Parts: sequence; structure tokens; C-alpha cells
Amino acid sequence: MHVDPKEYELEFFKEKGFIRRRCRIGGEYFWTLNPEQEHCNDAPCVEYYFWDVPKRSTDLSVAEARRKFLRFFERNGHEIIEPRPVVARWREDLYLTIASIVVFQPHVTSGIVPPPANPLVIVQPSIRLEDIDNVGLTLGRHLTSFEMGGHHAFNYPDKRVYWKEETVRLAFEFFTEELGIPPEHVTFKESWWEGGGNAGPSFEVTVGGLELATLVFMKYRVVDGRYEPIPVKVVDTGYGIERIAWFTQRVPTAFHAIYGSLLEDFHKLLGVEPPPSKLLWAAARDAGRLDPEDPESVRRFYERAARDAGMEPREAEELLRRAAAVYALLDHSKTIALMLGDGIVPSNTGEGYLARLVIRRALRLIRRLGSDASLVELVERQARFWGRDYYPRMLENLDYIVKVTRLEEERFDRSIERGLREVARLLRRKKSLSLDDLILLYDSHGLPPDMVAEAAAKLGVRVHVPHNFYAIVARRHGAGGGVARRSEKPSLPEDVVEWLRGFPETVRLFHEDPYMREFTARVLGVKGVYLVLDRTAFYPTGGGQLHDTGVVRLCGEEYRVVRVEKVDGVIVHVLDREPPGGCSEAWGRIDWERRYRLMRHHTAVHVLLGAARRVLGNHVWQAGAEKTPEKARLDITHYELPSSEEVRRIEELANKAILERIPVEARIMDRNEAEKVYGFRLYQGGVPMSAKIRVLRIGDWDVEACFGTHVSNSAEIGSVKITRVEKLQDGVVRFELVAGSEVARYASELESRLNNIARMVGGGAADVEKRVEKLIRDYNKTRQSVNILSKYVVKDMVEKAKSSPLAIDGLRVYVLRDDIPLRELYQEAAKQLSLEDPEGVTVALVPVEQGVVVEVGAGSKASERVDLRQLARLLASRGFRGGGKPSHVTMMARGLSAEEALDALLSALRSLVEGKGGSGTG
Repeated sequence: MHVDPKEYELEFFKEKGFIRRRCRIGGEYFWTLNPEQEHCNDAPCVEYYFWDVPKRSTDLSVAEARRKFLRFFERNGHEIIEPRPVVARWREDLYLTIASIVVFQPHVTSGIVPPPANPLVIVQPSIRLEDIDNVGLTLGRHLTSFEMGGHHAFNYPDKRVYWKEETVRLAFEFFTEELGIPPEHVTFKESWWEGGGNAGPSFEVTVGGLELATLVFMKYRVVDGRYEPIPVKVVDTGYGIERIAWFTQRVPTAFHAIYGSLLEDFHKLLGVEPPPSKLLWAAARDAGRLDPEDPESVRRFYERAARDAGMEPREAEELLRRAAAVYALLDHSKTIALMLGDGIVPSNTGEGYLARLVIRRALRLIRRLGSDASLVELVERQARFWGRDYYPRMLENLDYIVKVTRLEEERFDRSIERGLREVARLLRRKKSLSLDDLILLYDSHGLPPDMVAEAAAKLGVRVHVPHNFYAIVARRHGAGGGVARRSEKPSLPEDVVEWLRGFPETVRLFHEDPYMREFTARVLGVKGVYLVLDRTAFYPTGGGQLHDTGVVRLCGEEYRVVRVEKVDGVIVHVLDREPPGGCSEAWGRIDWERRYRLMRHHTAVHVLLGAARRVLGNHVWQAGAEKTPEKARLDITHYELPSSEEVRRIEELANKAILERIPVEARIMDRNEAEKVYGFRLYQGGVPMSAKIRVLRIGDWDVEACFGTHVSNSAEIGSVKITRVEKLQDGVVRFELVAGSEVARYASELESRLNNIARMVGGGAADVEKRVEKLIRDYNKTRQSVNILSKYVVKDMVEKAKSSPLAIDGLRVYVLRDDIPLRELYQEAAKQLSLEDPEGVTVALVPVEQGVVVEVGAGSKASERVDLRQLARLLASRGFRGGGKPSHVTMMARGLSAEEALDALLSALRSLVEGKGGSGTG
């Protein structure tokens, strides 16, 4: 992007005497008060020297740096805004909160919703995983979790707050007056920023090689690679709170500044001695010039540190690598506590996948250190360390954090075993493993790539592992944003969607009065079977709730409404046939019984969600829902399948809430006010892009932003019955339920099935339980007897086959045939023969109604001589159907007797063996 230099020419720079220079190393332009400055003052152009920069401020902890930042901007007219969770619940296109501006994208930055204050200041906990592999190595330049201080101003066409001049002046005053940095050490480097679909010129504020802040002037939206001006010009700044603390403390790494005494604790827990001070300082000064993407740069980094500390390069590298692992574990364990504290459930998709990625990388780091430390203890220490300060949710959800970390640690250990077996299996059919193979092994089995490489090396295969493997995986799974969680699109033809955009928003009578059954309206447009009215009581599909059906009368004739959809704010009725044009008025009637069952099911889902959260924990979040007249389903985030006792308690609690006759109230609220009052629990079923949202509140039981129709009191639900609970996928549990009159129907169906079972087992429904128990006891006794008899039969089959083996060119062939049509007996006999004679081939002939099932197995040594897949191909030409592996095939010989099938098989086997050179007899 070519940027006009005038974008960076400010009156402030002229006033203060700043001069514009070009970095002799990187080529970037920068502004400075130091006429002798030749570089941009930023890594990697210079080594870190910020420890030598004079300052007046005292050493600041992270908490003190945070407070100083907030208070400075509060004094300068900014309202302090509470930080949001690290999981971006208010966004449909992003999993994690990666910057403070994310809090306001896209609803505020697009001009749809006003900001909660203007201007404002926030310190937002953020998570970025794009550089996860570099954490620790760069001694603090890269972190997965960090605090971003942002002061933001939103400039509208009719209201200017402040722009570049004021932003740069505020930054300069903060660093020079608040932190006491000499002005000549503060550099403003010209840059360009893009993120979240927006872009604009920016300044990077650097001091002593360390970038402390970025000042972005967001003035474009990025559309298909083009930059389009946006009406709301946004001041988007990012100050590194941890970096400010690091700058003030004069300690070698950011981890010393951030974690204090916790760093020493981690060294002890992990059994890793801290590096000598002289080595650590030598590495710290050069860390700014380190390019972790370049292996040669990494090598030079270790060599320079060793030279400056007067140590052997190999020893210095080993000490620094082990220290880097400790630093990475400090960072990762905090990130894990943040993610779990904000309710993320580890899984194989979405934000849950990203949490699991951090957990598994941390576990691998512990194993590579050779430590027996538990990740659970490391994460718990982080939660207690930070929970007292800026992260109260860590302490509130500590039990959940500990339990899930322990569960993930156990799962990791189990998955490693399975994964290593899969590596061996893969390498039996592949000569090498690609990056996609490594990612597949990681996704499917949680197998770290270095372990794959080690396992492959033992089998003589060299595997290249990218140094940024985890960053690649994180990006593929949406760590950088741009991944939609969910969306509801109307199933309408494109020309109809375009036609609908020309109408005004439809008045929603179903919201004004969900009990309205009939209404009149003006006809606004007809296109084929599609009808648009100025107002309607027909609910459109949305929010997981099915649409209404019913009738409309046009020009004296009635038409069935078979479907209802919404495009933006316009509701369209899909009729059973095309109405005439020219009708100006319409009368409509919804199918009330159907609607009422939908209302009861929808409200029941809200009640059940509240009950699930109370029983299972605050991490429970709606992952999907569907409401039909017959039943409903609710998908929730949870780390394991709930026990039968937990399910019983959830159902019991939900019915208790129903009996308490809790009022159900829908209210249109200003979005900022709703979020302030109710938080982000509002966004269970999606995030409306509007300044005002419809908030559905069931007393203190549940509150959500919801478009659906509901009963006015929980008692109207009648009752709720959970009919099924299953694990939908890792981290997601599905509840199916019925409510109201459907509970009686469900009970009636169960009663009918119970009576049928009673008739089958004899007796009435009252004593069916005892009769079934007796049947099970009899069945178990019979099965034991059959197992005993089966062993005798298998033994007899094996002895018969061994007594008269066939020979084909020295290859022993055992034939199993009997009149017993039980395939498992033949399989067991074949298995025993293969174990007893690895050089033999076993043929089992199982009689079935259509012909004969032929199973052929080769012992471990026999399979080296004959590939049974080739045998299957020969038999296929003779009418057999089937296939298998080199050591085992199963085929069907239709219309043949056992003797005919055996003759054909032996003939094919003989030609296969003899075709390899040699003669034989059979």
C-alpha cells in the first residue's frame, strides 16, 4: 500500500521540532527529536537498549502500569470501560479477543451502534496464537496472552472527537511526562495497519529498541482488496501494558517483569535452574534483533549470547532453550487460565480447539523438559496469582479450570499412545510425512509434531517439522479471525432476496403480541408465490425456531402460508400457490396450536439452559438450538457427557422453575445498556447487528437476546421432559426435550412401548421389570454355555484342519469347513491357526443362504510370500466379490457350494504362487 507522506506530517511534530528521517537499516521513515538518530529505534534494526534510557517513573508492576495508563487517559477526558472476556462472544466472525478494538468491531466501527463512551479508554486482556511457537525464545517480545491498553475515539461526519494530532500528543505526554522518558528517546515510526476488515495509517512508538505502542487511524474498510473510506473514522491505539512494566523495571526479560516471584516458583516446580545472569543479560540485549522465523538468525543469537557471556555455544544454547521453555509455560499456563476462566470448553472446533492447542503445547513442553510437574498445578497457580487482581473470573471458576486441565492432561496421555500407533501405520504405506499429515495426526490424535518426527526416525524416515507448526495450526482453525461461527440464511432465490431489499421493515405483530391469532394488513408486494405485507403476525424462521404456518385471504380467496422467511427487516410469506395481483388488503390467521407448542418449546429451551448452567457450571454456553412443534433440542458446551444424576437434577430444576410461575418479559433495549446490565450471556443464539436488541428475560433465571416468540409466564410451559442426552462432538452435549402437551404424548408413547414389551415377555406392565431381569439372567447363563461349547467346536475345527493341510509349492494351506453357519467360530479358528503356524494360509468356508463366504488369512511370514489382495483380484475374475488387506481378504461366492468355492480358490492360489516361480502340488 503506497501511502501519501502527508498522512504523517503533523503540526505537533513541527511544534515540538521533530524531524523526519529514514532508517538506514530497515528503510522505514520515522520522526525523532534526536538529529543524530540513524535508525527507527525498533527491533530488529537495533539491539535492545531501553534499560539504559533514563526515566523518572518508579518500577511498575503490570497492575501499576495498567492503573497509570487508565488514570492518565481518564484525566484527559476518557471514560474507563470495563474489559471484555478473551472469548469474543459478541462477534460472529472471531473466536478470541485479539485486540482492544475487537471490542468495538464491527458494530461500533461500522456506525450501526454508538460506542459506550466517546472517547474511551480500556485495558483489554487479549490472546493471539499466531506467534505461539516464538514465545519464550524472544524473551518477551512474543506472548500469547497480554493486556492491550487502548484509548479510542470515534469520529462521525457530524461529530469530530479527535484525530491524529491529539492522539500523538497524548502518547508523547504519557511517555515523557507520566513515565518520565526523555523526549529525544521517543520515536514515532510511520507504518500501515490492517485488521478486522479495516485499515489506516499508523505510528509505532518505540523507545530503546522496544515498541511500546501503536497508534492507528482507521479510515478505510477493506473490500476485495480495495480500500474504501468509512464514515466513522476511528482512533485505534494499542499500548503494551506488560511492555511498559518491562521498560520500567530494568529486568532482562518480560517474564521477570510480568510474573515476579511466580517465575522463580516455576523454575523450581519444573526442575530447571535459571540461566546465569551474565548469559541472560547477553541474550536479552540481542533478543530484539532475533528473527525467530530464520534458523540462521537463531543460531547467531545463541552464538553471540555465548560469546558475550564467555561460555561455550552449546552449553549457552541448552541453558537458554530450557529457560525459554519455562517462560513459554508461564505464558501458556496464564493463557489457559484466562481461556477456561472465561468459559471456553476444550474441543475439536472453534475457540475450544484453540484452548486445547495451548494446553497440548504446554504439556509437550513439560515432557520435553523431562519434568514430572503437573500442568494442573501450574495453571492453578496462575489463576490464584491473577485472580486477585484483574481477572476475578479465574477465582470464580477455579474448580472448573482445575478439573478441565486435569481432564485434558489425562486425555493427552491416552491420545499419545494411539497416535504413535497411527504413525507406524501411516509409514507402512507412505515413504514420507507432509505438513498436512502432521496436522492430521495432531488434530486426530493430539500428537505433537516432534514426537511424530522421533517415531518416524526410529523407522528410518526423516520428517521436517516447521518451527512455527502450532501457529500454522492455530491460523487454520481461526485464531486470526475471519471464521464465522454460525449464520442463518433464508432459503430464497437470489432474485427474490434482491426484490425484498426494496421494501420497508415489516411491523412484527408477533413481537407486539405473541398471542395474536388474526390480523389485517396492507399488501406491499407480490412476486410469484412470495407475499410482502406492511405488518404480520406470522413468525419467520430464525433463532432456531421454526416458522409459523396458517392462511391469508387476498381478494376474497384463501391461500396457505407454507413458509415464512426474513431478509434483513423484511418478512416474506411463501404461499401454496400464486395469488392474483392488485389485492391491496390482506387478512391472516396463524395456526395457533402449532404456534403455541413452538412458544412453549422455545421458552422451555431457555429454562433448560438456565438449569444446565446451575448444575454443570458457568462454562455452559448454548452451542445450538432448534424448536419445532413436536420437540426441541439444546446443544451446550460441556467437557463430558453429564451423568444420569446430573441429567435428573437439570430436569428437576427446570420443572421447579416452571412451577415457580416466573414472568417472561421481552424488552427492546439499547445494546450498550443491555450489555452493561446483563453482560455477554445475552448472546447465546447469535449476535444481532443493531443498536437496539430484543432482550428476553425469565426473572433471574435466564436472560438472552432473542428474536423468538415465548409464553408470558414459565408456568405456561406446563412441564419439561428430557428425552435424550448425547455427546454431539468433543466439548458439545445435546439435549432433546419435549414440553407442554408433548410431554403427555411422549409419556403415552412410552406407555405403549412398555405394554408391547410386557406382551413380548409375558405378563402385564406392572411386573415387566422382574420378567426382563429374569430373561437377562437366563440369557447370560445361555451365553456362558455357548462360549464353552464354542471353544470345543473351535478346537475341533482347528484339529481337523491341522490333520490334513494342503500344500502349494511348500505353502501350507489349512481348510476350515463345517455345517455350522456361525462365522465367528471360523474366524476364531483361523486366528488360532495363524498364531500356531505363521507360515501357513488359512481358508474358512462359511455356508450362507446365498452361497459361501470365503475368508482367507495369511500368517505373519506367509504374508511376506503371498499378497492376498492379488488373490482377491484373481477370484474377482471368476465371480467372487470382496477384498481386504495383504494378510486377510473376505469374499462372497454366490450360487456356489463349499466344494466349488474351494476348488476355485485353490486354483487361483496355485496360479498366484506358481506365477512367482516354482511348481507345487495340492
